[in-house]
Amino acid sequence: MIAAGGILALAVGLAVVQAPVASAADSTTALGIALATTGLGTYEKGGDVVVAGGKIFVSGRDRIVVATSEGTVTGAITGLSGAVGLAAASDGEHLYAALSGSNQVAEVDTGTLAITRRFDVAYPCPTNLSLSGTQLFVGYGCDGWDGGLFSLDLSAEVPTAVQIRAGLYNPPLVAAAGNTLVMADPNSLPATVYVYDLTGTSATLRGTIDGRTQNLAGPNDLTITSDGSKLIAGFGKSDGSEDQFESWDTTSLTRVRVYDPPGSHPDAVAISPDDAHVAGATASLAAMYDTATAENVYSNQNSMGSIIPGSLVFSGGDVVGVVRQATGSLYLWRMQGVLLPASTMTLTASSPATALEPLTLTGRLTLPAGAPTDARPVVVTRRLPDGTSTTVGDTTTTADGTFTITDIPPLGGDISYTAVWDGTAEIRWSSASAAIRAAKRQTSLTLAGPDKGSIGKTLKFHGALDGGGKLPPAGTLLTVERADSGSPVRLRSAVLADDGSFSFTDTPSIGGRQYTYTVKWPGNDIFLPSQASHVVSVS
Repeated sequence: MIAAGGILALAVGLAVVQAPVASAADSTTALGIALATTGLGTYEKGGDVVVAGGKIFVSGRDRIVVATSEGTVTGAITGLSGAVGLAAASDGEHLYAALSGSNQVAEVDTGTLAITRRFDVAYPCPTNLSLSGTQLFVGYGCDGWDGGLFSLDLSAEVPTAVQIRAGLYNPPLVAAAGNTLVMADPNSLPATVYVYDLTGTSATLRGTIDGRTQNLAGPNDLTITSDGSKLIAGFGKSDGSEDQFESWDTTSLTRVRVYDPPGSHPDAVAISPDDAHVAGATASLAAMYDTATAENVYSNQNSMGSIIPGSLVFSGGDVVGVVRQATGSLYLWRMQGVLLPASTMTLTASSPATALEPLTLTGRLTLPAGAPTDARPVVVTRRLPDGTSTTVGDTTTTADGTFTITDIPPLGGDISYTAVWDGTAEIRWSSASAAIRAAKRQTSLTLAGPDKGSIGKTLKFHGALDGGGKLPPAGTLLTVERADSGSPVRLRSAVLADDGSFSFTDTPSIGGRQYTYTVKWPGNDIFLPSQASHVVSVS
């Protein structure tokens, strides 16, 4: 996952980071959608994401953006009014979209991207969808005590909406699987989760999880296991204590397990198709857990924006979500290979480091037990203080997983290096970073000339700049000053030659004084400053 553990542990001179960071295979892609603000830091609804037919679909305002499973945007389904919630059929052939602007639900062929059917509904602002078999459950409402839940039987030529619940303030979150339907009013305090049984011809209330007695607020998102036996939701706490992801048994209506979120406000949660892993996100942080043990097996960070509540889904071995910048612009966040067995990497840099001097980087790639010890390609990039990144080079691991690469820091200052192995179809990628502080090069100036002179006679001076075997480019200007008992007078600059030498002349007009001539090199990103002086008695 992108930039996992992305806080560098900086130390004086050298820092090493071994937590995963961005892989070249991960991506954060602009979707060409911007959600407008509606006041008080809230935005238009949208940004739901589903995977179907080998494609990724994201809702937004008047369209559904279509991307490949690798996260490349390929087009959009347009002509929609208020596209919000999405749901996909189990065979991946059809996609369903809640159109809150036209009070419709649209059916889309995921192969041709054509809208095959539109269902007009009598309930306002259809928003959240969940599909189980041929039953589509729709949470509706325009955030004003007009919310509720109804179902559509998609096997009918003209489905009829059957209301299940009304009288909610917000359009409820909904998830259905097996013989269970769960529904909750988001952002409510306290929260109430309604659990329905679907074994009969209609949904029958099995019971509720009472947020008042269970200290629950929210939730911002919920999901359900494939057999409907467990509900997993991101709950706030009504007493102000720490938020968390929680798993609840949908038959006994008891809490089963807690998944500690990677940050506050658990906004999005998803479960893998085999129910073995749970992914959760808070703001720009994401994590993956073992469903049975609640162990955090992977962590992750995205710097582009904050996760949109509810916009997290598994896609093959990846996890994808949608993040929103403060401007409202949406980005698809694809986290590659999170379900694969993990590899780990370390990276260290030799110390001390100096600009324009060779620097050795060494690392080790550790693969899961039993993986072949073949040579693996590793790419190393360098990031300079101004933010520019450059590929240092490619290298390969040896039989024990170690690798070495040499770089020459082009300047002094804080420089970071990142090594990435992109993984395979069987093993998750990994990376590591090392931060160094490269010292600027020491310099020295020499200045020589006559010890005596007289007025009206030209004095000639010469000298050289040395940077430890390295030099600024020819044509670099050096500052020349002349001083006696008063303030220094700046003379014409001296020009550096290819070999570091320079010369200049001066003709004093007043005698009977001692003049001090000083040449100064101000330094730059590579070299430290230096200066030299010479005294002349003028008669």
